[in-house]
Amino acid sequence: MPPRVYPLLATNVMYTLGTMPCRITRAEFQSQAEAALKTLPANFKKRLKNISIVIEDYPSRADAASVGVSRHQLLGLFSGGGYPQKDLVSVLASLPDRVVLYQKNIERHCATKEELREEIRNTLLHEIGHYFGMSEEELEDF
Repeated sequence: MPPRVYPLLATNVMYTLGTMPCRITRAEFQSQAEAALKTLPANFKKRLKNISIVIEDYPSRADAASVGVSRHQLLGLFSGGGYPQKDLVSVLASLPDRVVLYQKNIERHCATKEELREEIRNTLLHEIGHYFGMSEEELEDF
């Protein structure tokens, strides 16, 4: 079975024309993603198995095309089978599921470090929601 792929698009992000994006180093961005991960409730954290969280500047043209969007719209992407399909044998025998955060796209929609911290958290938690089998509609409630 091919992996499920769920995009998070920048279509719902308000961006003020003329506002300079907030830029931070890769290390700072990673630190913010790690801090966001720590906010997950313990019962969710212990269920994260065989998943990698990757930070890239932009999605590849192929990744953007696979979900039918521009490379500059995609903030994050989950690909894999997700938690509901995990058992010990599949965890040991498979490549990890993958959450990708696209740093430059996320920064582009944030004018302050506070907005950036919140967007990193929202994007990461959104993609982890897909890992747990939640649909876009279910995630809108959170």
